[in-house]
Amino acid sequence: MQNATQLLPGETVVKEGKAAILFPNANEVFYNPVQEFNRDLTCAVITEFARDLLAERGVKVVVPGEKEKVLVSLTEEDPEVDAEADLTTEKKNGDEESAVVATVGEKCELGLRVLEGLAASGLRSVRFALEVPGLLSITANDFSAKAAALIARNAQYNGVSHLLQASCKDASMLMYEKRGKKERYDVIDLDPYGSPSHFLDAAVQAVSEGGLLCITCTDMAVMAGNSGETCYSKYGSVSIKAKYCHEMALRIILHSLDQRAGVYQRYIQPLLSVSVDFYIRVFVRVFTGQATVKNSASKQALVYNCVGCGSFHLQRMGRRTINGKHMKYSAASGPPVGTECEHCGQRHQLGGPLWAEPIHDSQFVHKVLSAVAGNPSRFGTAKRIEGMLSVVTEELDDVPLYYTVDSLSSTIHCNTPPLLKFRSALLHAGHRVSISHACKNAIKTDAPSAAIWDIMRCWEKMNPVKREKLSVTSPAFKILSTEPSLEACFTAREDANPQSRKRHLTRFQENPHAFWGPKARAKAGGGISTNLQDKRKKFQNKRKITDSSPLKNFPCKRFREVGLGISTIHTHNTHTSIVLCLLQISLFLVFFVVLHLCFMFSI
Repeated sequence: MQNATQLLPGETVVKEGKAAILFPNANEVFYNPVQEFNRDLTCAVITEFARDLLAERGVKVVVPGEKEKVLVSLTEEDPEVDAEADLTTEKKNGDEESAVVATVGEKCELGLRVLEGLAASGLRSVRFALEVPGLLSITANDFSAKAAALIARNAQYNGVSHLLQASCKDASMLMYEKRGKKERYDVIDLDPYGSPSHFLDAAVQAVSEGGLLCITCTDMAVMAGNSGETCYSKYGSVSIKAKYCHEMALRIILHSLDQRAGVYQRYIQPLLSVSVDFYIRVFVRVFTGQATVKNSASKQALVYNCVGCGSFHLQRMGRRTINGKHMKYSAASGPPVGTECEHCGQRHQLGGPLWAEPIHDSQFVHKVLSAVAGNPSRFGTAKRIEGMLSVVTEELDDVPLYYTVDSLSSTIHCNTPPLLKFRSALLHAGHRVSISHACKNAIKTDAPSAAIWDIMRCWEKMNPVKREKLSVTSPAFKILSTEPSLEACFTAREDANPQSRKRHLTRFQENPHAFWGPKARAKAGGGISTNLQDKRKKFQNKRKITDSSPLKNFPCKRFREVGLGISTIHTHNTHTSIVLCLLQISLFLVFFVVLHLCFMFSI
C-alpha cells in the first residue's frame, strides 16, 4: 500500500508493475521506460532462483496469481493405489504446512539478501520488494546523493521500508566491503549506464556461494566490433564486426566474468543470456572450486572470421582429456584454418577469446518460461518474455555463434532462400539446426562451413546469377567456381518449423515507439537535460541547413535527395556566374589591347 508521501514540486508518479515511483521531471535521476522488459525478466528469474534455493532451506515460495500444480494418480480399478495416493497427498500437505511460507512484501528470515548496485530511482528494487517473494533484505545503492534520497522516499511511498534500505556509496567499494562469507549477497544486480567492466571484479567476490549475478551491458558499439581495442581493454577480448556480433557480445561478457572469478578460485554457471533491443543481459551463478577452475581455459575460444565470405572457425584456448579417474590438461593445437579462407581465398580476422560453452541452462529456462506462461497477468511484458524464452529453449546450446541467410546470399549475389527451406536442406543433409533469439534470420547449426556453402551452391543453380558480372577476385566467383559435393534437398520438413513460430509467439518484437533506444545520461547537478534528439541533430547530421530553410518542413522521405538536388543547382549557378565574370574581364582586356595598338599605329 502506498504511503501518504507528499509530492515535491516538479515530481510525477511513474507506475510500472506493482510499483509507483516518484520521479523528478528534471533529468536528475536516470529512468528508461523501455527497459520494463529487463525488469520484468529479472523479477521472473530471481523468483525461480529463490524458489530453488529456498526449497533447500525448507521455505516455500508463494507468488500471487500462480496456480499450484498437484499431480495425484487416481484409478477406480485399484483402491489400494487410491489409498496410497491419498496418504502421499496428506504427507505432502503436512510437509507444506510445516514449511515456512514466503510471500511478496514480507521479510523472510531465511530469505535472500539482494543488492542493486546502481539503483538510480530505486524502481527495480521497489519492484523486487513488491513482486519477488522470499527476500530478507534489499540494498538499493547509488553514488548520487539525490538518487539515494529519492530511493528512500520511494521505499516509504510504496510501503517497503522494512525490506528496502537506501545506500549512497561507490558500488565497487560497497561490494568490496561485503566480501566476507557471512556478509555476501545472494543476488547482485548491476545495470549501469554503459559498461559494467569496472564493477565485475568486486561483484564476483561479493556474491555468495551459488549466488546470482544479473549483469547488463549497454555499450554495444564496443562489444559488437566497432572498437575492438576498447573491448579488449574493458573485457579482455577483441570484438569483431560480424553478423553474429550480438551473440559474440554475450560470450565476451561471460568470458570476462569467468576470467575475473577464476582469480579468486571461483567459476560461473550461466543460467540465461539474452540480447535485447540495445543491450545484453546475463544471469549467472558463481561457485567456488579450485578443481573446476582448471577447466576454464578449455571453456574459452578464439574465433577466426573470414572477411570475404563470413565463414568462422573456433579454436579452444585449452584442452582437457579424461585419463581414468584423473583429468589431463594440455595446450590446444591449432590453428584450425590456413593463411587464406578455403572457400573464397580471403584473409581471416582473429577475435576473442570468448565463452565457448552453453550460455543458457535449459532446465532453469524452462522453469522460468513455465512460471511466466502460467501467470500471464503478473508482468506487462509477459507475452514478449514467453516468446523470447521459447526461442531460447529451441536454440542449440552446444553450437556457438550463427550464420544469417541474408549474408550468405549477399556473398554470392543470389536470391535469399526462405528460412524454412534452408533449415530443411540442413536437416536433409543430416545436420542439426535451430534459430537464435539474437537475430531473426540466424541459422545455428553443427554443419561445417563447407556443407553450408554446398547448399548455397545448390540454391544458386536453381536461382542462377549472372556469372559474367562477377569479378574474378570476388568471393562469389571463387565460391561458385567449385561444384557442390552434395545435392541439397529444399523440400520443407515439419521439424524445420520451430514451435515458437507455429504458435505465433512474440519472438522478435518491433520497436515500441520512435527514439526508443538509450536515453540521455542523468545530470549530476540536476536541471533539465539537453534533448537527446537535438544533440543528435547537432553532432551527427551530415547536412547543415539553417533554421530559415524551407527544407526543414519538407515531409518527403526523399528529403536528402531534394537537398542534394538544390545544392547541385546552387553550385551550378555559382560556377556560371564565375565564368561570365571571367569572360567580361577577358573582353575588357582585349578591347584595351586593341585601343593601345591603334594608338601606336596612329603615331
